[in-house]
Amino acid sequence: MAHTVTLIPGEGIGPEVSHAARRILDASGAQLRWEEVSARAEMERRGQGYLAAEAITSVERNGYALKGPMATAVAAGPPSINVGLRKALDLYANLRPVKNLPGVRSRFEGVDLVIVRENTEDLYSGIEHEVVPGVVESLKIITEKASTRIARFAFELARRDGRKRLAAVHKANIMKQSDGLFLECVRTVSRSYSEIEYREVIVDNACMQLVLNPSQFEVLVMPNLYGDVVSDLCAGLVGGLGLVPSGNIGEKAALFEAVHGTAPDIAGQGIANPTAIVLSGVMMLRHMGEAAAAQRVQGAVERVYREARCVPHDLGGRATTAQFTEAVIGAMG
Repeated sequence: MAHTVTLIPGEGIGPEVSHAARRILDASGAQLRWEEVSARAEMERRGQGYLAAEAITSVERNGYALKGPMATAVAAGPPSINVGLRKALDLYANLRPVKNLPGVRSRFEGVDLVIVRENTEDLYSGIEHEVVPGVVESLKIITEKASTRIARFAFELARRDGRKRLAAVHKANIMKQSDGLFLECVRTVSRSYSEIEYREVIVDNACMQLVLNPSQFEVLVMPNLYGDVVSDLCAGLVGGLGLVPSGNIGEKAALFEAVHGTAPDIAGQGIANPTAIVLSGVMMLRHMGEAAAAQRVQGAVERVYREARCVPHDLGGRATTAQFTEAVIGAMG
């Protein structure tokens, strides 16, 4: 079956790693057609918003998207494109699997966990305003509907993948109503999954436990802002953001993306590591039912790293983006 995929190349190194991923996925055996669009509107000139309507309609039409990194200005400029896409498409579940790659040295071995992050509300949605000069208010929105939905997604994922432990991460000792509501929703859902061991961990303790002994966790579910922080921390357990994939899942569409930065300092040099977006593409293939193609790409990436003959620059090697791409395609046989 052929699938049409929206490709959003991104910015900085985004086009380089996105097109590398496209070549690798095309070689996987899956029948893919690509529709390339930009996500950023020219707000300064047109004054019609920061998020290109074409990107939204393309993903809605195709149901699948692969996206490179997009820049977000710090403390100034338009809102985040990444957040805008997730909210506009109601991609309510952010999925971050974190697992060691063979041959990549890291502080821990045997890491194999999944972070499930609520993706549409909480402080991270950026609802804020200036009350009076010098006073800014940010709104933390937690709803029963969104909390229950993400809890059910997390438990269903654990059941489907044969994972036996799930932890809810929260700060309900301080934010008793907002995080308290989130926690109560997860507790309610947990009662329908008696085969899965359920625990609750305060977010600061969860961070400490992750850097002490990550193998104690299998699935972690949490509100939006904690998910952003904890998922980056977990990426550091296995080598960094350049090695881990990400997916944003909704009822009608799914967008898979590299969540590392745009790295403007190396853009155009042909040395960017495309691993994160390639593995995000693997997630996309699995989501669309192309399990054999997904395993073919996953196995090829692991083989390239295991053999350590084509190591990207960010991991201390000398392989260019093109050389790494050719090596992965070659490893698929």
